[in-house]
Amino acid sequence: MSVSLLSDAFAHHIWATERLIDECLDLTPEQLEAPASGTYGSIVDTFRHFVRSDSWYLSFFRRETAQIDEGAPTSLAELRSVIARNGTAWTEVLAEEVDPDRDVVEVDNGWELHSPVGLRLAHVIQHGTDHRSQVCTALTSFGVTPRQIDLWEFAEATGRTRAVPPPP
Repeated sequence: MSVSLLSDAFAHHIWATERLIDECLDLTPEQLEAPASGTYGSIVDTFRHFVRSDSWYLSFFRRETAQIDEGAPTSLAELRSVIARNGTAWTEVLAEEVDPDRDVVEVDNGWELHSPVGLRLAHVIQHGTDHRSQVCTALTSFGVTPRQIDLWEFAEATGRTRAVPPPP
């Protein structure tokens, strides 16, 4: 299996989402459902939205994807399971020879939106980063300091970076 230039970006995307969901498992139902000013919505609504979107983006590359109804109650545990499955599927997609300029067509209400694969993949990462940031903002409104989910924390946690001390 070849490694894609985007492998670390997608591995971080999944890792950070799982880590943030895990952190939110201890919140009360009131905290999970509370609206958060300046964000997509409540923590659970934000997770439902961006995990569902992640599955939808994946559907441009895979026929079988997890379907989530954004309006239906979905637990954080279920969402974590979906994002984990998506992570496996994204790894498979990235292992294929993917032409970054291949046209992806989205049809909506008779309109066709054409965009290249490279742009679609970049959007997956940007969309997840944006909404994870919103969840972190909501957490701080409850006085919770979110765990680190940045790329360098991921690199250290997964052994993708190492520090070498200067020579004596």
